[in-house]
Amino acid sequence: MSVAVHERFIRITKREIHRIAKNPVYLFCMIIAPLFCYFFFTTLMSEGLPVNLPMGVVDLDNTSTTRSIIRNLDAFQQTQVTAQYNSFNEARKAVQRGEIYAFYYIPEGTTEEAIAGRQPKVSFYTNYSFLIAGSLLYRDQRMMTELASGSIGRAQLYARGATEKQAMGFLQPIVIETHALNNPWINYSVYLCNTLLPGILMLLIFMTTTYSLGCEIKENSAKELMKMADNSIVTALMGKLLPQTAIFMLMILFADIYLYGFLHYPCNGGILPILFAGLLLVLSSQAVGIFFFGMLGSLRLALSASCLWGVISFSISGFTFPVMAMHPSLQALSNLFPLRHYFLLYVNSALNGYPLIYAWHSVIALLLFLLLPFVVLKRLRNAMLHYVYIP
Repeated sequence: MSVAVHERFIRITKREIHRIAKNPVYLFCMIIAPLFCYFFFTTLMSEGLPVNLPMGVVDLDNTSTTRSIIRNLDAFQQTQVTAQYNSFNEARKAVQRGEIYAFYYIPEGTTEEAIAGRQPKVSFYTNYSFLIAGSLLYRDQRMMTELASGSIGRAQLYARGATEKQAMGFLQPIVIETHALNNPWINYSVYLCNTLLPGILMLLIFMTTTYSLGCEIKENSAKELMKMADNSIVTALMGKLLPQTAIFMLMILFADIYLYGFLHYPCNGGILPILFAGLLLVLSSQAVGIFFFGMLGSLRLALSASCLWGVISFSISGFTFPVMAMHPSLQALSNLFPLRHYFLLYVNSALNGYPLIYAWHSVIALLLFLLLPFVVLKRLRNAMLHYVYIP
């Protein structure tokens, strides 16, 4: 890099720092909004799993056995029996009013039929409009039913003279041991925050990059920028985006220190691979923002496209719904989102503790995003030199 180019680069960088300092939109999108989201989502899910989810019970049998079932059900961490209803319709209306997420229905004669070995039926109803609450309560009710069934069966075997070993061998011939890898606490915050927070930052990078380029045309300062860069669009882009890159990297660094140093989330592969993945996410997100603005040439359209692409990223990246279970066309489409590859790097390094070489394809994919601006450099240069903004 020649001295003249170097000096032009520094002047453009100083100019951009001055523009960032005097425009509160940059302060909000680059610092305030990320920090707010970091603290909001981590404190929102600080318990790891939702606890004491309200549910109801309809106990028409009302025996010591069914009352014991209800007490044991209420003892689950995620479940709290908040009300008992006299009929199915009362409980159903409570679910419809949003007072409870589920209810457990025990018909009359359940205990008698169970002792007689006539296989009584109990029912549980969950409101799956609230997916997490419904799923957790369904799991607890199903587990309680299985435990109650096993308890009654064991009592019957004891009455027939079976030993404890014989009874348990009959009730549970195969003992299952479950071990949750990498997140043994089943902490939803670990699953979500480690990708949700970088995803929000990626969305803000999309928007900030397109906004900063569009404002040059909107404020009729694009020609001044190109003059300072000696009409070199590469010098103009590098000098303009360098301060933003530095600030966003500080936000990534803060997020990593906060998640892995302060909250002690799993980081089995060390902090350096995660920081490297964060750098690639920042650079690739800026490249996508440049591409959108260069292709569309309009601040309004580029911002709309950036928002759309960023929001879709949360659904198609695989951290809420597995990509392998999607339609093949969506599986292929997921590769066009930087957040998808960041998520794979996070799982590979932080959760599994493997070296980055085992996720080399995700590293290459994020590097390929950096080539997108070169596709639109000519269009972007022409827009900066000749486009006249019409409000």
